[in-house]
Amino acid sequence: MPDATDLLVVGSVALDSREGPFGSLKDELGGSAVYFALAASLLTPVTVSAPVGNDAIDKVAKAFDGRPIDTALVHVFDAPTYRWKSRQEAGHNVDLGSSDKIYDRWKPDAPHDFIGWAFVGSMRPDRQAQAMKMLPGARLLAADAMLSYLREQALASRDVLGRAAWYFCNEEEFAELGGRDPEEFRRRWWLDGLVIKSGDKGVSVHTSDGKIHVPALPHYPAFDTTGAGDAVAGGMLARWLTTGAQRGGLQDALVCGVACASLTIEAIGVRGIASATPQLLEDRMAEVWECLGRES
Repeated sequence: MPDATDLLVVGSVALDSREGPFGSLKDELGGSAVYFALAASLLTPVTVSAPVGNDAIDKVAKAFDGRPIDTALVHVFDAPTYRWKSRQEAGHNVDLGSSDKIYDRWKPDAPHDFIGWAFVGSMRPDRQAQAMKMLPGARLLAADAMLSYLREQALASRDVLGRAAWYFCNEEEFAELGGRDPEEFRRRWWLDGLVIKSGDKGVSVHTSDGKIHVPALPHYPAFDTTGAGDAVAGGMLARWLTTGAQRGGLQDALVCGVACASLTIEAIGVRGIASATPQLLEDRMAEVWECLGRES
């Protein structure tokens, strides 16, 4: 039966090639759906809809093992999993290209008559829009940006933005979309919420109630920043959903998202967030609250 407290992520499973302070890595598990699900599942069950090749399904199963993650809508293909290349510089990733042919064979799937919360993670924009069309009854519909697609498929990316009630992007993506003033941008695109991720400066949420900012934790090294934004979204939406989705709970939800990002970036790939526990998340949230108090 459809449930308004259900949480769904439609997005990518990736095998990444990365360069950074950790060295060079090949075929490292990643993807927007993976990071979001690992963060959200620390708080609530989550359903994943994504394409994956036979070359990565075992890695996905290992990462999700023991978590309340429903993979019934993960479609396995006899084709290469989505590939992404990046180089980490000054705490952020430089996109070096991707191979997304698996999207030619996959069509997004969603639970019938879904009425819960849905996050459409970064992936090819036509598939993002297709997924959003399948979710007319979603109580909250959020989408995320990806800089390379914003530049290469601008019209399709703006179609995604126009369909979202909540939109997540980093500062570069916001600028690429012509954003200058976040509140003006939010009103122009009829968004209920705009989430801007600013790396080591933290995360800000803009709604009709104003701006909420939560700083990043400064004393944890940003060892591998890949997936941090997806972890923010997973932790934030899961926390807000499970605490009643009241306006007054949005700051607490954002604190949870920042804590999930902190757990993610302190290790390579998904290792940090995949090995995290609910208690570790609560402890990290307490540190974020402490840091927020000092900033205030």
